[in-house]
Amino acid sequence: MNKKLKVAIIGCYGIARSKHIGAIQSIPEAEVVAFCDTLIERAEEMRDDSGLTNAGVYKDYKELLKNEKLDAVHICTPNISHAPITIAALKAGIHVLCEKPMATTYADAKLMCDTAKETGKVLSIGYQYRYQPEPQFLKKMCNNGELGEIYFAKAHAIRRRGVPTWGVFLKAEEQGGGPLIDIGTHALDMTLWMMNNYKPKSVMGASYKKLNDNPDCGNIFGPWDPSEYTVEDSAFGFITMENGATIILESSWALNILDEGEAKCTLCGTKAGADMKNGLTIVSDSNGRMTNVTPSFDDGAIAYVPGVEVHSVPVQESRNFYDAILYGKELCVKPEQALVVTQILEAIYESAKTGKPVYFD
Repeated sequence: MNKKLKVAIIGCYGIARSKHIGAIQSIPEAEVVAFCDTLIERAEEMRDDSGLTNAGVYKDYKELLKNEKLDAVHICTPNISHAPITIAALKAGIHVLCEKPMATTYADAKLMCDTAKETGKVLSIGYQYRYQPEPQFLKKMCNNGELGEIYFAKAHAIRRRGVPTWGVFLKAEEQGGGPLIDIGTHALDMTLWMMNNYKPKSVMGASYKKLNDNPDCGNIFGPWDPSEYTVEDSAFGFITMENGATIILESSWALNILDEGEAKCTLCGTKAGADMKNGLTIVSDSNGRMTNVTPSFDDGAIAYVPGVEVHSVPVQESRNFYDAILYGKELCVKPEQALVVTQILEAIYESAKTGKPVYFD
């Protein structure tokens, strides 16, 4: 291509800096032409730090969409604003890569899906852990039927002390929840994707806010202000699918437990099982014995040129998004899949609030 796609980043804080800007700059067919943040100083800082001094800066995404001729946007804002910004961008004829979770409610996520269909624009959600080598390998096994029918699974998103103390992570009104919607969403997405099962029947959930009053507890991100901690510190769900399969979802930022690990799943099938908690292990029986097989993901002693590697997870995610826009290639993360993740998360919160199961039509 001689003409590059014009791209803007909306939301210029942590994830935009650590994941999106470098990935976009690795795509030859795309160029960042604008930055937008409610704190315009943050947009200006990201513009300058990225060396894109000619890029526009905006405080209001509506002004950005009106004044810039954009092909795509990366949305990296607090969860509550994902839906309105995505819908506005799609209606303006712009492709969207939106950070996870898709939205804080099923209704908003459904509007995002419907708008993408109506406009014919590409919409994908930032579930980047799918692009790691272990999940990619395991997904191929699942697609090939090597695990058989997967009828039981666990979605793991457990931190012992990993409460994010920056931004608005602790504010329920802007994030929609705590660890469940922050990291539990990755684990659930991973599990549903492996099972290729997006038809939930019922959900039972529980959430806890037990450790938020103790900020001096060895948190890896430092102490927090208990008065600002308005979300749960752990949440759990029991999900039954229409075909009878069950999933247990566990999530926490702070929990007195030995095991930890996030964006991982355990799968139990009729032919074999898989466990990702300590590296991928395939479990099966052979010749009258149980066997544990650990695939190797060591690339060997090959020296790489420093910088953003073409095989890094953020680059693969952006590459897939732009390949879908430019060449019609299949999205790895489809909005209809992310919609079901949001549907289940919302049901867990609802069940935790009412103490009753939630049933889907």
